[in-house]
Amino acid sequence: MTDDILLCDIDGRGVATVTLNRPDIHNAFSVALIEQLARVFARLDADDTVRVVIVTGAGKSFSAGADLNAMKQAATLAPERNLAQARDAAGMFHALNTLRHPTVARVNGSAFAGGVGLIACCDVALAADHAQFAVTEARIGLMPSTISPYLLAAMGPRAARRYWLTAERFDAHEAARIGLVHAVAAAGQLDGLVDTVVGDLLLGAPGAIAACKSLAQALHGPVTAEIRERTAQGIARIRASDEGREGLAAFLEKRPPSWQNGAES
Repeated sequence: MTDDILLCDIDGRGVATVTLNRPDIHNAFSVALIEQLARVFARLDADDTVRVVIVTGAGKSFSAGADLNAMKQAATLAPERNLAQARDAAGMFHALNTLRHPTVARVNGSAFAGGVGLIACCDVALAADHAQFAVTEARIGLMPSTISPYLLAAMGPRAARRYWLTAERFDAHEAARIGLVHAVAAAGQLDGLVDTVVGDLLLGAPGAIAACKSLAQALHGPVTAEIRERTAQGIARIRASDEGREGLAAFLEKRPPSWQNGAES
């Protein structure tokens, strides 16, 4: 499959590479991109010829997360449509997290907000050493709702309580220290690291790998339908709130939001 905003290529080994292809806006999620990602993950999950799925971004960034113009528009929709879009996002992350094939995040550049969520949903995360990360939602009056179960599992509660609240940027080595990524590659060496890990995954029996993945998730605790619904309702509610509307407007207008008066941004 090839189109303007999402690429999916499968090589002769059964390795599928899913590439977010909006490099001009740092591979930000639109409603259409979320829908296409969900469809692609479902198709790959059902394909017995697929052995490994790599998720990456085109250009210099992995993903900046939600397209804030789309988020601002969602906040003005009727509540049921706003919630439906949030549910679609929650479903897309769930589809990646529960994909039966092993998944590898090839973090070619910076990842923010929902982009960090994509990384947390993958089984293995490998990052270029120049990548920057941030869970930015609080700065614009939102919260990392639909990605929160996956972030918490990857980062742990202590790091989450710092980085979700401060929304500060951190580098790839800090991402590795807190468990968000597994390994960091120096410039020009990311593809070699990805190839090594993919080679290791291809040595395993597909059924056994799927069983191991299911076991690890079951022991940790599944992201249930109730949790997904709670997170979808949470983001739908907060982006339509006064703070959410102000934060999104301020970001898009390149000005400080009202709550930053007298504070450094």
